[in-house]
Amino acid sequence: MISFIEAFKKELEAEAIQTRRMLEIVPTDKMDWRPNPKSMNIKTLATHLAEIPLMIVMGLKHDKWDFGNSPFEAADCNTTDDLLVCFDNCIAEARIALDESTDDILQDPWTMGMGDQVWLQIEKWETFRHAMGQNAHHRAQLQVCLRLLDIPVPGPYGPSADEM
Repeated sequence: MISFIEAFKKELEAEAIQTRRMLEIVPTDKMDWRPNPKSMNIKTLATHLAEIPLMIVMGLKHDKWDFGNSPFEAADCNTTDDLLVCFDNCIAEARIALDESTDDILQDPWTMGMGDQVWLQIEKWETFRHAMGQNAHHRAQLQVCLRLLDIPVPGPYGPSADEM
């Protein structure tokens, strides 16, 4: 039986391939486009997607992510190439965090919030699962945006309608 950390490494690698495929087709000339005034623009959405692996790092290496004491400033990805460099760097950091972790920390508590306000309180293993859920969610949002722009999209778990 493999460890949870080894299973997480396998899943991260599989999802990273699919996320990178989606980020590769984000058009630089459409970074400001948004499907609705209430929606994030493509630049914000794609940058957030590229940086999601950092949640794995924060979850495994720290007991708390306090945005009041250590505010997170998103990368400034203005081009498709910027997105890919950002994503590759974030994936590399997640790999290191996984390599440096063992299953014995996975039930330790982890908190995300701002000051006294708690947004999320889970065990460290759940930070990985939460990051993977966020990855799938935001990758799907990006896929819809790209489809609305008539950009053919890849299917992450089999061929998309554009690939058939």
